[in-house]
Amino acid sequence: MVDSSKLFFQLMRIICGFIAAVIAAGLFFSWGYFRASGPDTDPIGFIAMTGSTVVSASMIGSLALIPAVFAVGFAETMRWKGVVYHVGAAGLIALAIWSIGDQLPSDGTSLALRPGSSIVTSAGFIAGFAYWLVAGRKSGCWWIGQQNDQNRHPR
Repeated sequence: MVDSSKLFFQLMRIICGFIAAVIAAGLFFSWGYFRASGPDTDPIGFIAMTGSTVVSASMIGSLALIPAVFAVGFAETMRWKGVVYHVGAAGLIALAIWSIGDQLPSDGTSLALRPGSSIVTSAGFIAGFAYWLVAGRKSGCWWIGQQNDQNRHPR
């Protein structure tokens, strides 16, 4: 059975968590690119970094939405609250999206990772952690009925 009020609030947490995740990933990319120190030191660089964060977050969100829906849906139905799943899934989603644009070698050489793969995967890890902080810790909280083994008290 499902507790509808908890499901509604979990859906709101999921939406806010996804937004926080793409903003965190966009900020990671923008901060690394502009290396802005603060608004008092370089105000133009800080404004450019902030604007770039918004643009990159919207691009990341549009590309990662469908895979993230499947990853979040799987975590919600399985009631997985662990940080390892959320961080790992986000890192894999980021690496998969980054790798889609690479062409397969036609001359028989081995397939290698694209340059920047470690940075993209790190951004995915940061996004996954941001999502876990907002919504992932409460995955499956809307289910009513049989509890997990970790929620049972030993007699």
